[in-house]
Amino acid sequence: MAGNKTARRTFIFLLILAVLATWIWWATRAKPISVAVAAAEKGTVEKTVANTRAGTVKACRRAKLSPSAGGQIDKLPVSEGQQVKQGDLLLELWNDDIEAQLALTLQEANAAAATSLAKCIEAEQAQREANRLKKLLSRKLVSEEQVDQAETAAQSGSAACEASRATALVSEGRIGVTQATLEKTRLIAPFDGVVAEINGELNEYVTPSPIGIPTPPAVDLIANDCFYLTAPIDEVDVAQISVGQTARITLDAFGERRFDGKVRRIADYVLDVEKQARTVDVEVEFVNKADIEQLLAGYSADVEIILDIRKDTLRIPTEALIEGNKVYVYLPDSQVVEKREVKPGTANWDFTEVSDGLAEGDLVVTSVDREGLDDGVAAKREKADEK
Repeated sequence: MAGNKTARRTFIFLLILAVLATWIWWATRAKPISVAVAAAEKGTVEKTVANTRAGTVKACRRAKLSPSAGGQIDKLPVSEGQQVKQGDLLLELWNDDIEAQLALTLQEANAAAATSLAKCIEAEQAQREANRLKKLLSRKLVSEEQVDQAETAAQSGSAACEASRATALVSEGRIGVTQATLEKTRLIAPFDGVVAEINGELNEYVTPSPIGIPTPPAVDLIANDCFYLTAPIDEVDVAQISVGQTARITLDAFGERRFDGKVRRIADYVLDVEKQARTVDVEVEFVNKADIEQLLAGYSADVEIILDIRKDTLRIPTEALIEGNKVYVYLPDSQVVEKREVKPGTANWDFTEVSDGLAEGDLVVTSVDREGLDDGVAAKREKADEK
């Protein structure tokens, strides 16, 4: 009996030790870390180039207009935001003196034309008289002296006619000069567009900009039927870009919406701005006319220029890559993470093509910055990722 009691006590003691050891192991074991995962799947991967700094939406035509002469604003028939047509008057300076000068010049030109007509009629009459006397001289009815006098008078009249015509032309030239002076006091819309800004009010004085010293324009006119984007691209990426390549444009004003674009021009020189990477300006035009109706010049924008497209290829989120060619693969059966080397291909900010090392459906860890993540550690999938 004593032996049985001893064996029973020993068994109970060992059982207690086993339970205690199990509890200690459970309490002290490494807890699985929570990871976010994404499945390797078939899809499209594009190789793209993006701008290094924010780009700017610009109008294809924009004119910052100021009158050629200085003076007082007399007419301002437009307002900011108004649509205008080519040839519309935008601004006119006080020019009553030039208008009066033009009227006087027109009258002088009319008088000179009338004088020229009279002189030329007199010259024709003198020529006819000289011709008549020549006929009479052949019949000995007039003297040679009378004929000479008549021919001299005809030549003089012809010269006076030419001189009066030249004077009339000079008067007509003065009209053009005065009209040109008058045009200097007016701003005419060179194209259809919208008035973006007006610097000046009625009766204010406008002073022409001195050479080399820029001043605000009197009227800023923008053609709102054509826009393009100019964006700085790093010099190391420009060699891959060519005119006509497809592009996607995002505007801060439109959130995540993407606009279709096409490369229309690559600058012929590199910008070397202090404390900034050397870049080349690339111009991208908007493809869809319906998009243009919603744009405003000056919007900040970003662009992705598509260099290559890989369709129906195995891809993973680019954020899952570490060290350039490795990923953490989550094994749901054993609930551990395995570090694996892969062979990446075409890539962009969103996805990277994988040609070797993964199979479709493999779960790669996207939360690679999670503390404690390493090869062989226990892990559990975040509930937000579970399907």
